[in-house]
Amino acid sequence: MTRPNVQVAVVMRRDVLDNPWQSHRWSLHAVEIDDAPAAGPTLLQDDGHTQLWRYAGLKVELYSHDAEGYYLNITTPAPCWFVMWRMEEEPGLADEPLARPEIVTLSYHDAGRWLDAQEMVEQVPAPDEVVAWMRAFAEAHYVPEEKKRKRPVSFQPLQDRFGQPASVSTNKPRKGGGHG
Repeated sequence: MTRPNVQVAVVMRRDVLDNPWQSHRWSLHAVEIDDAPAAGPTLLQDDGHTQLWRYAGLKVELYSHDAEGYYLNITTPAPCWFVMWRMEEEPGLADEPLARPEIVTLSYHDAGRWLDAQEMVEQVPAPDEVVAWMRAFAEAHYVPEEKKRKRPVSFQPLQDRFGQPASVSTNKPRKGGGHG
């Protein structure tokens, strides 16, 4: 079964820092729609201060079970791509390890799970045509959960902190309770 998808390229940015503790910083620069085949990193720019590395051939798929995640994205003021990336273990093409995008998604739920797992996740704005595509998919598949009416507290049975039935005491003396 083929899922709705779009192929993208991710551009990662490496900036030199004037900092004795950290020589440079990596960040997500862009996500571009691109149907080029998967390719390793390509150096697009190196001006001595900033490098731009492009990774082509990443696929973004939409899943009907995650329609709520797309709905949450389209209902924000700035719908976006989410990219989870990691540093290479060993240097490949460059003299030092590069930042490598692993997964691109449009789902808030995916991004939240990755953040909960302590992964590096960044976002960049999604273009209007991608937002329209995601909106059409979310509207076709997202079914909001039915809200259940919550009973007012006054109608719920009283329980103690252990979940056992409890009662409210008044100033009336208790039957069978000997004080004396």
